[in-house]
Amino acid sequence: MSTPYNHKEVEKKWRKHWEGHPVNVQDGKKPKYYCLDMFPYPSGSGLHVGHWRGYVISDVWSRYKILKGYYIIHPMGWDAFGLPAENYAIKMGVHPSISTAENVANIKKQINEIAAIYDWDMEVNTTDPNFYKWTQWIFVKMFKAGLAYEKEMPINWCPSCKTGLANEEVVNGECERCGASVTKKNLKQWMLKITEYADRLLEDLNKLDWPEKVKKMQSDWIGKSYGAEVDFTVDGTDNAIRVYTTRPDTLYGATFMVLAPEHAMAKELATKEQQAEVEDYIYKASMKSSVDRLQDKEKTGVFTGSYAINPLTKKKIPIWLSDYVLADYGTGAIMCVPAHDERDFEFAKKFEIPIVQVISKDGKEDPEMTEAYTEAGVMINSGDWNGMNSDKAKQEVPDMLEKMGIGKKTVNYKLRDWVFSRQRYWGEPIPIVHCEECGPVPVPEEELPLLLPEVEKYQPTGTGESPLADIHEWVNTSCPTCGKPAKRETNTMPQWAGSSWYFLRYVDSKNDKELVSKEKAHELLPVDMYIGGVEHAVLHLLYSRFYTKFLYDIGVVDFEEPFTKLFNQGMIGKNGAKMSKSKGNVVSPDDLVNDYGCDSLRMYELFVGPPELDSEWDDRGIDGVYRFINRFFNLVSEHKDKNTKATEEMIKLRHRMIYDITTRLESFSLNTVVSGFMEYNNKMIDLAKKGGGIDKETLETAVILLAPFIPHVSEELWSQLGHETSVFENTWPEYDEEKMKDSEIEIAVQINGKTKGTVMVAAEASKEEVLAAAKEAISDKLTGSIIKEIYVPGKIVNIVVK
Repeated sequence: MSTPYNHKEVEKKWRKHWEGHPVNVQDGKKPKYYCLDMFPYPSGSGLHVGHWRGYVISDVWSRYKILKGYYIIHPMGWDAFGLPAENYAIKMGVHPSISTAENVANIKKQINEIAAIYDWDMEVNTTDPNFYKWTQWIFVKMFKAGLAYEKEMPINWCPSCKTGLANEEVVNGECERCGASVTKKNLKQWMLKITEYADRLLEDLNKLDWPEKVKKMQSDWIGKSYGAEVDFTVDGTDNAIRVYTTRPDTLYGATFMVLAPEHAMAKELATKEQQAEVEDYIYKASMKSSVDRLQDKEKTGVFTGSYAINPLTKKKIPIWLSDYVLADYGTGAIMCVPAHDERDFEFAKKFEIPIVQVISKDGKEDPEMTEAYTEAGVMINSGDWNGMNSDKAKQEVPDMLEKMGIGKKTVNYKLRDWVFSRQRYWGEPIPIVHCEECGPVPVPEEELPLLLPEVEKYQPTGTGESPLADIHEWVNTSCPTCGKPAKRETNTMPQWAGSSWYFLRYVDSKNDKELVSKEKAHELLPVDMYIGGVEHAVLHLLYSRFYTKFLYDIGVVDFEEPFTKLFNQGMIGKNGAKMSKSKGNVVSPDDLVNDYGCDSLRMYELFVGPPELDSEWDDRGIDGVYRFINRFFNLVSEHKDKNTKATEEMIKLRHRMIYDITTRLESFSLNTVVSGFMEYNNKMIDLAKKGGGIDKETLETAVILLAPFIPHVSEELWSQLGHETSVFENTWPEYDEEKMKDSEIEIAVQINGKTKGTVMVAAEASKEEVLAAAKEAISDKLTGSIIKEIYVPGKIVNIVVK
């Protein structure tokens, strides 16, 4: 009599067993495979079933790779510095060090419920001084390499979080973290020169096995373009305004210029009559985020009162300010060709500025243009360029302008240097000392980590200074170079600082002499499979690539890309929305684990929908998965001792099952893997009813295939099948294509294209044998003279009669 499945007993038994007998052991012979989750920040609300999804996917993949013969590096840690943790602490009225530690403990407990094979000996926490020592060390190395520098600039400012934000942290004009509308604020900031790596970041995307949409997002963010810089002399002065344009071929059609409100010349270009209006416009633009400015449909602007000279036509053209031009793209000034740019066309129409057509589809001018012509065509109204193909002109004009002394061929990028300062407490102190004699000086490497001082009051000041500025005994120090009185940098690093390199530290987390030893870096890195949400496509992934390339350049690692393969899992929503505590649609895994078991929830997380797509959660669906596990458990328990001999049909089913499950798993079609298990379980039950049992090899094969998905159940059934070792000490089953084939196949038989019957023939039967059997099968329907016999192998026979 079989023992019924009791998920609580089974899971408790095998959890205890794994504590003393881990399934992922390096014997010195296995190749490594590094499978990594994007580590979580310790939110106070804990995990919900949406978080579980990514962790289950990575654990299934890791366990599969164990069965494929690999030693798996599968670590977990905590992204615990930064705005999310500090904002939560403020909300709860406690110190972030306390709330962060409590949240880490709670989430770690929840993560252990997943039964993932995380190696907790590798655990890291970005707030641990032993970790952030190396975050600071990287910054010092970047400073010495000229990649970290200070600059006063207008930055994105969140009035709610009271801190500066990088462009990437502003989504639709709002703070990515709190949703407040972002404004602008002039502050002296630490910057990282990520633009130095723009070409490498762009070109090396081709090396990566990443989703194409993610590679495109990064490519678009870097935004490499080719064009020319052209100087426009300001009328009546010796000054010139330099513009960057990707369409220098349209220079004859430039009828006005637009500068960003923050442009260095914006105020001085304002005539006395226009001064008040210009200053008012500049102030209003400073209160809008870059994203809002680019997305505003209605174009606004103000005329400065000054004019520039078109270097080709020698005509005066008005100089305007408009907030759709950004100071940190190109030169912060553009030449405007309204005939061939939709944005310029709208602006020119609104402010009644002349429109000059310089490209025509047929070489003829359109005297009544109702919209910008943006296609290729023939150059007109363009002096010596008239009659040229515009595509050809676009390629050749930059060189022409250089020879004429009017412009310079150049390349531009949308990518901006990374704003690295945060005016908050809960972050890594920036290891810089400001000395009046020596300027900014890095803290000596042997004195790292520069510890974050303990304070009672850590709330943001809102003044543009970090709360650290009020800790005078910490701020006041001596210069490491000259020994004179100096002051520490009081801004802290952004949350991204630790997450940009943490994956390197896992493999050597206890090393107090190096970030990572060269031996371990060479042996265990880079990451083979990285699993996480697509929301990090530009921020975290781009920063991580930048850090890795820098560390490669200074000899810390011997590879340039951190993540060889990337998989983005979709979100799980409830009631048509992303799960969040504020929406009241969070589904906790705790009760589901209690009622159905970890294995059932693991499998349902995969069954809920294609893993790369967003899915809607329905609690009722887990019932079906739980019933499947029970049926499979009962099937094995019932037939494990019957010593049933394998039939040809069972052997065929076994090899087809291996093929289908392996193929679906390798393509990450994990929801169809689960449905495949259900289909084959039903087929095995049907076969058992027909033949009296299932052979042991088929049962064992099914248990091994299921092991990555439902490890507790699989270990229990493997034990019941008479094995003393772990199911994970096996190798992943292999299929034999020959044994998957049918011995007999059914062929449809037609007369003049109409089916009249079917016939069973041997799978390897010759054409002559099939035709003979087909004619015999429909002999009573076959009249007239046969004029043609057609056989489509394995499918149909068609007898054509007259």
